[in-house]
Amino acid sequence: MQDKLLALRDEALAQIHAAQEPRQLQEVKVKYLGKKGPITEVLRGMGALPAEERPKVGQLANDIRRQIEQALQARAVELEQKQLEERLKQEKVDVTLPGRPVHQGATHPLSGVIEQIEDIFLGMGFKIAEGPEVESDYYNFEALNLPKNHPARDMQDSFYITEEILLRTHTSPVQVRTMEEMKGKVPVKIICPGKVFRRDTDDATHSHQFMQIEGLYVDEGISMSDLKGILLQFAREMFGQDQEIRLRPSFFPFTEPSAEVDISCILCGGKGCRVCKDSGWIEILGSGMVHPWVLKRAGYDPNKYTGFAFGMGVERIAMLKYGIDDIRHFYTNDGRFLHQFQRI
Repeated sequence: MQDKLLALRDEALAQIHAAQEPRQLQEVKVKYLGKKGPITEVLRGMGALPAEERPKVGQLANDIRRQIEQALQARAVELEQKQLEERLKQEKVDVTLPGRPVHQGATHPLSGVIEQIEDIFLGMGFKIAEGPEVESDYYNFEALNLPKNHPARDMQDSFYITEEILLRTHTSPVQVRTMEEMKGKVPVKIICPGKVFRRDTDDATHSHQFMQIEGLYVDEGISMSDLKGILLQFAREMFGQDQEIRLRPSFFPFTEPSAEVDISCILCGGKGCRVCKDSGWIEILGSGMVHPWVLKRAGYDPNKYTGFAFGMGVERIAMLKYGIDDIRHFYTNDGRFLHQFQRI
C-alpha cells in the first residue's frame, strides 16, 4: 500500500511539473485529489489493513496529499509568472516614444458671439432672462398682438406639437413672461438669448433652428432715441468704433413704430461693395417701440410707460463678424472650420 502511494505521488508530481497552463493543473488536482481519486480510494480502504499498519499508511497518505497540493500551488505561481512575462514581452511599451499630444478644445464661435453680446449689454445695465423652448400659442403669438388667424402669422411657419403648444419661433415670449413676473414694476431691462425654431428650408442663409437674442427696455420716458443710442453702442463695441447705424421703417405686430437696423458695411466702410450690394449698409436686426396693446396686456399702463424691443440672429452677427458665408458651418461639427476660432 505504501509503495502504491509513493508511486501515485511520483506520477502526480511529474504531471504537475509537465503542466503548461492552469487548466492542466486543475485536471491533475481532480485526478489525484478528487473524491474519486486514487489517494482517496486508498484512505477509504484502510479498514482492510492490519491495525499496526493503519497509522503509517494514513500519515503517508496525508503527507503525499500535502506534497501534491504544495506542488500544485507552486506550479500555479510559476505558470502565472510565466504568462505575465510573455504578456509583457508582447505588450511592451517603448518609453522613448514621445507622448500623444492632448488637443485642447475651444469655445464654439456661436457661444463666443453670444458671450460677447451678453457682455456688451450687461455693461449697459441689462440682465439676462430665459424661458422655455416649448412654448404656448398664447405667449408665442397672442400676447404679442398676433391673435389666431392674424395674417402676420404667415411670416413664421411653426413647428406645432398640439394646436396650443409649439416650438417657440422667437424669444419674445420671454419678454412677456418677464413683464408679467414684474407685475407692473420698472425698469424692465433684459436680453433674452436662446434657440428658436422655424420651418425654413436649410440653405446657406437659413436654418430650421438658430440662435436669437432679443432685448427689452420698459420704463417711464423711453423713446426711439434711447433705442438708437443703445444699438449704436452695441454696433460699435461689436464691429468697431467707426461703425454707424441707420433705422429704416418696417412692420412688426408687437412694436409701433418698427424699424430695421442697418450697420455701415464692415468690408467697404460704407463706400459700397458686392456684400452690401453697393448700398454701403448691411441689415443686422429688427426693432421698435413696444406696442401699447402688448404693454397693457402684460400689466403696464401704456399712458405712463413706454419701451423698446429688438431682436437679432446670432448666426447672422457671427457671419458678418468673421466673414462666414454659410450658416450650416455652425452645425456640421467640421473640425477644419471650428479650429479656426481657437485663438479668438
